[in-house]
Amino acid sequence: MTKPLDGKLALVTGASKGIGAATAKALAEAGAHVVLTGRDVRSLEKVEDAIHEVGGASTIAPVDLGESDGIARLASAIAGRWDKLDYLVISAAYLPTLSPVTQIDGKQFSQAVTTNLLATQALLANFDPLLKRAEAGRVIGLTSSVGNEPRAYWSAYGATKAAFDNLLDSYAQEVEKIGNVRVANIDPGATRTAMRAKAYPGEDPQTVKPPEDVAARIVELFVNDFPTRHRERVEG
Repeated sequence: MTKPLDGKLALVTGASKGIGAATAKALAEAGAHVVLTGRDVRSLEKVEDAIHEVGGASTIAPVDLGESDGIARLASAIAGRWDKLDYLVISAAYLPTLSPVTQIDGKQFSQAVTTNLLATQALLANFDPLLKRAEAGRVIGLTSSVGNEPRAYWSAYGATKAAFDNLLDSYAQEVEKIGNVRVANIDPGATRTAMRAKAYPGEDPQTVKPPEDVAARIVELFVNDFPTRHRERVEG
């Protein structure tokens, strides 16, 4: 049987766990060939095993998004094998320890800026040519409500997500009139992930939705398509 995303190539960052892993599996089940990227090779291999168990196709491409040339090397490797990229899912993110603005840990803040913002710009810059070669290149970035609704103690993370949103929206406007690339910002909302557990250590994880719910919505958006600069929150 033909699957809705047969023949499509997807790249998912942060694919070793959480929403990224669930999205990679869901895209593969829908027929896409998924490039899995992240730092934890063993975890990526587990995701790939799960994809193969359901008859899906994937390729592991370990990379540290914080390396100065890591994303460029990843793009070069993908371009050497495929002539286009249909879907880019930017799921990788780093959450610094929650703290008052006056007590932000500089090292952690720097890592958040690198992972959540600088890597996003590098991904867009390096994969823009492959996205434009696709019939309908699509980018989905996973954002957070604290990016546009400042919250006490969340400033280090929220500031990077505000910049993340601005970057994606600007890119969306820049490519809208010159091709078929479209961009969406998706707020997963409360989801059962390691990042959520770090932020809310006393919360019962069973009270929030699993990452598979977010992944299902992302696949649905790719299948049914969306207008550029689309933004939504995935409710449980």
